[in-house]
Amino acid sequence: MPIIVNLDIMLGKRKMKSKELAEIIGITTANLSILKSGKAKAVRFSTLEAICKALDCQPADILEYVAE
Repeated sequence: MPIIVNLDIMLGKRKMKSKELAEIIGITTANLSILKSGKAKAVRFSTLEAICKALDCQPADILEYVAE
């Protein structure tokens, strides 16, 4: 898939656990795991906004396009 999710990298940079982020943004750890693994078919803008706010980053820090 040409969209790469770099959420693990941002979590590491911010020294934050997935469980903590899930609680802050109000989603389950299972849904966050699906997003982190790149298996999600869609991401709500409100969720992306909450992630960016919690991690103090931009959407491009989390999502990356790589041509196949």
